[in-house]
Amino acid sequence: MDIPVLITGASQRLGLAIAKDLLSQSVPVIITYRTPKPAVEELEASGATTIQADFTTPQGIDRAIDHIQSVSPALRAIIHNASDWESESEHTDYQQLMTRMMQVHAVAPYRMNQALSGLLTKQPGPADIIHMTDYVQDTGSEKHIAYAASKAALHNLTLSFAKKLAPKVKVNSIAPALLMFNDGDSDAYREKARKKSLLETVPGAAEAVKAVNYLLASEYMTGQTLHLDGGRLLK
Repeated sequence: MDIPVLITGASQRLGLAIAKDLLSQSVPVIITYRTPKPAVEELEASGATTIQADFTTPQGIDRAIDHIQSVSPALRAIIHNASDWESESEHTDYQQLMTRMMQVHAVAPYRMNQALSGLLTKQPGPADIIHMTDYVQDTGSEKHIAYAASKAALHNLTLSFAKKLAPKVKVNSIAPALLMFNDGDSDAYREKARKKSLLETVPGAAEAVKAVNYLLASEYMTGQTLHLDGGRLLK
């Protein structure tokens, strides 16, 4: 029996691209999404199992874990892609902002890894956990302080779970900078964004897809981070 890959937050952007790619390889996929979108119906039509889940509350995480356990007795991989992008300028309640960022980016992966690791070890082949972090885990961000801190926490979870779950489960991170634009981004913004990396390009979601496939195929990498930033950290 083919064993599914779980992808959180797969209704748009990188998560959606990863889900579509795995489905094109005939890999069964379970996705979570917070808000219904046409892409969810598209994934369902392609064979994905879809679960509506809100990771901003402990109860939402509980329900997601229960639902995942009910639909599959084993998992090939967990890809933690669910994310919230909020800045301090949008909030006056900084306690609430930090709590929300940590809840989505660190608490949810932590609790899901703890609860679902048994599903990863129930299948005979290799198993993976992939955390989608962010290049700001190493640089910080003056405009997205809570976001950057929560992604740094997720990076640290990579190290801890790599130790805890070895040798059965490989645990790695992918830390992208800007990989794809939004439709409404201006030409001026796009040009400025390209100049932030040494390679002066914004390559699209395909870079994340290739990184996921590499990690799933690797037999000798754990506790590591793939930095998809075009050399941005060196500028």
